[in-house]
Amino acid sequence: MADLPRKAAARTARLASLPLGYAGRTAIGFGKRLGGAPADAVMTEIQQRTAEQLFRTLGELKGGAMKFGQALSVLEGALPEEMAAPYREHLTKLQDSAPPMPTQTVREILEADLGADWKTRLVRLEGAPTAAASIGQVHRGEWHDGREVAIKVQYPDAGAALESDLRTIGRAARSLDPLFPGVDIGPLVAEVQARAREELDYDLEAEAQRTFARTYAEDERIVVPDVVAVGPRVLVTEWLESTASLAATIADGTQAERDHYGELYADFLFSAPARTGLLHADPHPGNYRIIPTADGAPGRLGVLDYGAVARLPDGGFPAPLGRLIRLCVEGDGEAVEAALREEGFIKDRTRIDPQLLMDYLSPFAEPSRTERFRFTREWMREQFRRVNDTRDPSYSINVKLNLPPSYILIHRTCVGAVGVLSQLEAEAPFRALLERNLPGFADA
Repeated sequence: MADLPRKAAARTARLASLPLGYAGRTAIGFGKRLGGAPADAVMTEIQQRTAEQLFRTLGELKGGAMKFGQALSVLEGALPEEMAAPYREHLTKLQDSAPPMPTQTVREILEADLGADWKTRLVRLEGAPTAAASIGQVHRGEWHDGREVAIKVQYPDAGAALESDLRTIGRAARSLDPLFPGVDIGPLVAEVQARAREELDYDLEAEAQRTFARTYAEDERIVVPDVVAVGPRVLVTEWLESTASLAATIADGTQAERDHYGELYADFLFSAPARTGLLHADPHPGNYRIIPTADGAPGRLGVLDYGAVARLPDGGFPAPLGRLIRLCVEGDGEAVEAALREEGFIKDRTRIDPQLLMDYLSPFAEPSRTERFRFTREWMREQFRRVNDTRDPSYSINVKLNLPPSYILIHRTCVGAVGVLSQLEAEAPFRALLERNLPGFADA
């Protein structure tokens, strides 16, 4: 990693070349079209090649770019099918993988962080990584007491590389807009960058994971592996034996599996804040593992990666959020406007049409209007299209809304969770889930 500046410059050049590459392939595609190739075939080829170049570059950038790509991947269900299809394979790969670092580098970091006698505690270390996180990779091993463990090792110079990558992505954000119509990439990059330093702190992550592990130690549906050891760049936790990530259920799960794991996923995300005072704020499917049961009963859901956590000092979601969603469900536009102004979501003093406000906010309310709601890609695409359609009258609400800083991570997590539920096409008792876990919703 001594040549990090040179590598960063090369990565920047590759990413910056995307617009030219895209334009060049468009020109080639136009030439093929003149030669008689069908327009849809040409566009699919162009999009496929663009996706391959984009996500190969994002994978090489690791840190910030992988986190950025994972954030986009949970929104894949919102993209129109003609845009989503060429990118789906590459988005899914970003949920579970990244290029590995050499085993010798891993050993050097273990010695530096756990001490020269680290081999007496970690008696077995598998050379090939089993998974990759946004700023590190995971190896399987055995602790001296016989426990199977997962060893997460941070990439060398991860902090500097992360900042470099995020600056690169920020500069290229405008070029990526055509690939993801409707996704406001700039704020997404800024929010990821703001959380970067916190995710580099493995002591902070270990503290959060220990809290979740204690809380869910006896839970029959959710499994959280406990922390075994921690160092500045090393986090050792109990190994979680599972068959696949939630991404596999998205790809080829039965409807029963989609509904079952979708409900567990939603229940964990919305119930954890009240139980732990923390919100697991990294909702992409690679962090959720399928754990089958020996008797063939519906399996449990394992939850990994506690680097991105929203700390909720009042012991759960803010009560005004629950009241706002309940008012949206009831369709009281004037009360919703007043509540939004009180919480700082609307700073513009001009009058807002209550019906347009309700139309714009309907995606937040619709899943809670019935006892059970089925999330689908088609539903999410329609909502996404409507709120980003400048021709739709309710779009005027978009420019009037402000997201208070205290809600940024909550908002991103909830939108990401809805994206995953829509990819799963899962049905869940969403209304009851909010009544149990969202303060202010049941008694608004």
